Amino acid sequence: MNELLISLNRHKKTALYEQIYEHIKQDIMGGRLSHGERLPSARILAENLQVSRSTVDAAYGQLVSEGYLLAKRGSGYYVCDVAGLYDLAPEMLVKTQETVRGAYIPDSNSRCLGKNWPRPAEKRKTEENGNWPCNYNMLPGQIDSEAFSYGAWRKAGKEAMLEIEHELLLPGHPQGEYGLRRAVAHYLYQARGVCCMPEQLVVGAGNEYLLLLLGQILGHAGAVAMESPTYPQAYHTFWNMGYEMQAVPMDADGMLVQELARKDASLAYVMPSHQFPLGSVMPFKRRLQLLAWAQERPGCYIIEDDHDSEFRYKGKPIPSLQGMDRQGRVIYVGTFSNSIMPSIRVSYMVLPEELLRIYHRKCGFYASTVSRLIQMNVCKFIEDGGFGRHLNKMRRIYKGRHDLLLQLLKGRKWVRKIYGAHAGLHLAVELNCPLSEQEVLRRAKARGIMIQGIRECLIVNKKNTLNPVMLIGFGNLPEEKICAGIEALEQCVQLA
Repeated sequence: MNELLISLNRHKKTALYEQIYEHIKQDIMGGRLSHGERLPSARILAENLQVSRSTVDAAYGQLVSEGYLLAKRGSGYYVCDVAGLYDLAPEMLVKTQETVRGAYIPDSNSRCLGKNWPRPAEKRKTEENGNWPCNYNMLPGQIDSEAFSYGAWRKAGKEAMLEIEHELLLPGHPQGEYGLRRAVAHYLYQARGVCCMPEQLVVGAGNEYLLLLLGQILGHAGAVAMESPTYPQAYHTFWNMGYEMQAVPMDADGMLVQELARKDASLAYVMPSHQFPLGSVMPFKRRLQLLAWAQERPGCYIIEDDHDSEFRYKGKPIPSLQGMDRQGRVIYVGTFSNSIMPSIRVSYMVLPEELLRIYHRKCGFYASTVSRLIQMNVCKFIEDGGFGRHLNKMRRIYKGRHDLLLQLLKGRKWVRKIYGAHAGLHLAVELNCPLSEQEVLRRAKARGIMIQGIRECLIVNKKNTLNPVMLIGFGNLPEEKICAGIEALEQCVQLA
């Protein structure tokens, strides 16, 4: 067991747990900690470093989340196998802004359906009933509209209006306002490790629009590999464009790359930082394997959907896959729907240089689908610091609700397993009951509970022998409603 000689600088602004995390990570990457080596317990390390136990727990938790450490219950923390990491030069791991600036990127104004692949599942049909009560909105992806920072948003809007009032009636840039793209590029670099220039960003009204645009950029209807379960809107969008949909099995770490390699897909759609709907985090080694898959196959790309990485309640945000990409094989897609509000319909896509040139040649004439005023409002919201303060506020609120929901679910006889803890705006809960998912949903509706089952996210046919899995959202529920809602849900899963 390594003694971990860590020197902490208590005068730095960097949190102590981040210093511990970075030191251990560098020791693993540099080979000073070998595969299978056991680390000191959190208690012992905390005593040696003269810090609190929670500080060490936070550092260890982050390393476990990113796949550097494996936590064994009752045994301790062990170094994971990161073979393949040492085949890359250090500069291959994280691109810097200087690396990207060296490239010339212009800023111009300018149905193969497989027989064995299912058609998109029909959305669950419900009876029209105007009197149906909605007491508990537990749908995933809901935000707290009452706690929104309205004052900061209005202030940013006024400043935006004053700045562009003479240009408000003129068409904007097809890729989106340059100020917004610059602000988003800076934010992504600081918060997610995404390396791009503003010229690589395309702003659009929702992720579905950006995927439709991407389909025109790629210019062919090949095959798209997706995990099952996955984000259904993306699945339907690709299907409607004529892509063959290929389901790839996944485990607790995400898409199985060895299974992906057996497919003939040219696109792999993944959510490595927080998989929807199960909430898994793809560890470092699996990410390297995924990048290798794309780099070894000409014309293959990875679509990284980073839909809600802002809301992580344990440790710091997981770095992006795009930040590790040196060959231009990752297309990064993000949105402000969860972090600000869904109604503004502001999403963004980071295109690799090769695809950016194709975009300018084939699609650069399309007008932006987001109004200039909304774009500049978001830009000012970010630049003036309102966005950062809003995120801190909402993260604190959502963490309280997340922790409460997790506490309420643990230990209940009807809860078999909980997926996706410590991030996002919902938990996936596998039920321990003989009822079908459809029956649970029917009972929930009768009690005024809006909730979603996982079957809508499956892209392969499954038998009804699966245990029902409910996606329990907490973003739009105050804490008292969460408590009452779980009690009501418990009544739904109990046999009469």
